[in-house]
Amino acid sequence: MTIWWLVALAVTMVLVSILAFRLHPFLALLSTAIMVAMLTTPAQLSSFASARLADGKFTDAEATAFVGQSASARVADAFGATAGSIGIVIALASVIGGLLMQSGAAARIVDTMLRWTGEQRAPEAMAAASFVLGIPVFFDTVFYLMLPLARSLRRKTGKNYVLFILAILAGGSITHSLIPPTPGPLQVAAFLEVEIGAMLIAGLGIGSITSVIALAAARVINHFVDLPLRDEDGEEIRPETQRLASAGDQSTEIPPKPPLWLSLFPIALPVVLIALGSTIKSVYGSEAVAESELLGWILRLGDKNLALGLGCLVAFGLIRWVPNDQRRKVVSAAIASAGSIILITAAGGAMGKMLYQAGIAEVVGSIAKGFPGLWLLPLAFLVTTAIRTIQGSATIAMITSASILQSLATSGELPFHPVYLAMAIGAGSKPISWMTDSAFWIISEMTGMTEKEALRTISPMSAALGVSALLVTVVAAAIFPAV
Repeated sequence: MTIWWLVALAVTMVLVSILAFRLHPFLALLSTAIMVAMLTTPAQLSSFASARLADGKFTDAEATAFVGQSASARVADAFGATAGSIGIVIALASVIGGLLMQSGAAARIVDTMLRWTGEQRAPEAMAAASFVLGIPVFFDTVFYLMLPLARSLRRKTGKNYVLFILAILAGGSITHSLIPPTPGPLQVAAFLEVEIGAMLIAGLGIGSITSVIALAAARVINHFVDLPLRDEDGEEIRPETQRLASAGDQSTEIPPKPPLWLSLFPIALPVVLIALGSTIKSVYGSEAVAESELLGWILRLGDKNLALGLGCLVAFGLIRWVPNDQRRKVVSAAIASAGSIILITAAGGAMGKMLYQAGIAEVVGSIAKGFPGLWLLPLAFLVTTAIRTIQGSATIAMITSASILQSLATSGELPFHPVYLAMAIGAGSKPISWMTDSAFWIISEMTGMTEKEALRTISPMSAALGVSALLVTVVAAAIFPAV
């Protein structure tokens, strides 16, 4: 079976299973992953293994073992790798979020934000905060930490839940693809031989302008999509003002909230630790870190799992503000919710990996030939977008596209600085977020969206982010080619 027929079959199977037959996303994605793995031919597997062998990512023994693996074993490996990379982070962040919500800490932060910015400017404040946090921290982690604020704002205002969610994407998602030290931009810079300093400057400039444009797009989407606030059972939660009014008690006592510093500490601590770890790794290098005990300790504390663990411990300082009858439930409910998200995310990662192993990247990359001048930027965008849309991972799409297009950057014949090619690749890693994207499921599950609501909300927003970043990149390359 050719790769394009395999891709079409996989996409159709996922959509029909979830949207038509209402199959649980975990089962739909896992069964599709197994189907793709079984239909991938030995020749396709051998080609994938040979490419990884040439890149130095496989040894001879690993390549031979990979080709000899059964379809179920490859799916299990991909499922386990995805779960291992995100499982602990999701569980710990879910507990932090639950404690922030139930203790009133998230409401305290929101109240302070609204006093500083006013209710009219709350989306801008959330986008700016997400943009800054997204530089050293994975977007998934930023979303976990910011979502309680969006939910509290929705509780307080009774509207604009979609806008608050998309404001987080407008700020945090674009930094994940444009600004080091996140893995995607770092790898793209290495492939294209772009200095990290140039990558950082271009990413900050293009990313900040893109965030402003994307936030405007978020307001348009919010105008057409109304998303209610739902609890764990999918039931709508009415705004605080409606609940008080329906109770007929205008003198209801507002429960005390934690102080602002303690409310922010569970968020700030892991962010600072991860940022320090990333900075030390990129500034000092692995050799200097190995020679310094202090740097080694800071780098270990900057591990995302350990940093979130420490943040979780700090968050338990908020337990005294949680009502007594809710204290036993808050952690168990958060972990139960995290388990579902981990299963869906891991299944989506397995499906994307099976398509990747079937050779989709190589087929798409063969198109990238013969495009001159500024047209290379839209080409890089489209190549990355095709890989990202089909297999789901923005980081894999960026690395794959950069490896395909690196000869363009190193040839010395580009009419602009190679950093713009890197920016176009980063922009292409945004569209289209849908069923194969782990972030799609994380956002939809944690916000209470149905699959149809997520496709009407997250997918157009990811397209707006990517197209905006590409347009800003093309304009910047035309005005400031820097060659």
